[in-house]
Amino acid sequence: MKKSLIALAVLGMSGAAMAQSSVTLYGVADAGIGKMEADTDKTEFLSATMMNNGNSRIGVRGVEDLGGGLRAGFNFESGLSLDGGDSAFSGTGMWSRAAHVWLGGNWGTLKLGRSLNPTFYGIAAWELTGAANYSVVGNTYGFAGGGPRNNSQFSYKTPNISGFSAEAGYIFKADNGGASKWDLNATYANGPLGVGFAANKLGNGGKTNYTLGGKYTFGMFTLAGSYTDAHKGLTDLKRRGFSIGGTANIGAFAVTLDVTRDTKNEWTGAKRTNVLAEGRYALSKRTFLYAAYLKYDKTDNYGLGVRHNF
Repeated sequence: MKKSLIALAVLGMSGAAMAQSSVTLYGVADAGIGKMEADTDKTEFLSATMMNNGNSRIGVRGVEDLGGGLRAGFNFESGLSLDGGDSAFSGTGMWSRAAHVWLGGNWGTLKLGRSLNPTFYGIAAWELTGAANYSVVGNTYGFAGGGPRNNSQFSYKTPNISGFSAEAGYIFKADNGGASKWDLNATYANGPLGVGFAANKLGNGGKTNYTLGGKYTFGMFTLAGSYTDAHKGLTDLKRRGFSIGGTANIGAFAVTLDVTRDTKNEWTGAKRTNVLAEGRYALSKRTFLYAAYLKYDKTDNYGLGVRHNF
């Protein structure tokens, strides 16, 4: 009898384990050499800087099938520097790159916590470098003035319907220094065409920031363009302008040229033309070499590096 009870208990535990979430460990290792004129203006080791393709990171995410088409999941992600293995926070805490829980189904996805915001994803739908650290659009206009991440965000994303989706997020003023914030996007990605609109606004007198962009791929070429109207925080200081650029894919090589031009710039006091030139060589599906030059608000910056995704 005891053996039968033990066998049933083991079987029950096995069934419970099978019902648990599947958990994935993932990350990025990115490092190189280069120079940032506004920093030391000297050639140095680069990790977690503006001239890296991305920040090195390690993350864990999981998902559980709750039945009836309903799923639950989570994502925690932390940045690190390959200079000395130090943390490279994208905020104030260890999991500052991502710390959220979500519920999803055929009706869409509800996400609660810190994450990349709807504006970021609206820009990523058409931005030529995949929103790299040295993105000329991201650096010039600060992801439509709202930054790439939000704390304490409640967001809802629609299901993808023939390439179209939308996401809206909200932060209560008690969680954002007394200024509530809304953040939204609408994107379309189907075949050769990618389009994204994004907007965000701080309460207590903040101005609406918005950006609209698109890209089109034909053969080995991709062309992209955008227009952005951004404000700095709760001030009325504006930075408006457009971008135009293209990427050529030649086998394992990819070459990108992207340019922004201000039509109004009260952030620096003078209209600027900023330029990014980037080259990549894919060693595999997960690893590539890159070289980038960024002319950003009268500074000259470059980086050479390697990125490995795992």
